[in-house]
Amino acid sequence: GCGTRFEFECYDVGHLFTLAHFLDRGLVRPPLFVQFVLGILGGIGADPDQLAHMKRTADRLFGDDYRFSVLGAGRHQLPLASMGAAMGGNVRVGLEDNLFLDRGVLAPSNAAQVGRIRQVLDGLGLEIATPAEAREMLALKGADRVAF
Repeated sequence: GCGTRFEFECYDVGHLFTLAHFLDRGLVRPPLFVQFVLGILGGIGADPDQLAHMKRTADRLFGDDYRFSVLGAGRHQLPLASMGAAMGGNVRVGLEDNLFLDRGVLAPSNAAQVGRIRQVLDGLGLEIATPAEAREMLALKGADRVAF
């Protein structure tokens, strides 16, 4: 095919089991990139216990065949992204998920939220992947293999 890779947004534990079924049938191939989505109406709750449950379940189902990041909706964005990073995951922040930088303070840009999570990651002593390293970890094709 054309080398397109998917991000699998999982809003609840059952989505992980569905993804495992697709993997078993050969419909998707590792490494899987799973986005744990917490705090969306109809999905799993936005708290540390639920994130740990999603991670344990994914570990059991996919072993070393997946990478993950965490989407915490609204005010849960920074705490859950930080927890996900401490658990070995990637981070996701941005205005699509949270309009605020601090309580009552609108974020002026996505870059401001990226700067904030960068402070947290630096404070935790976590290494930030370069774009080339991220493409390698996620088995992405890179800019040299797209038609634009």
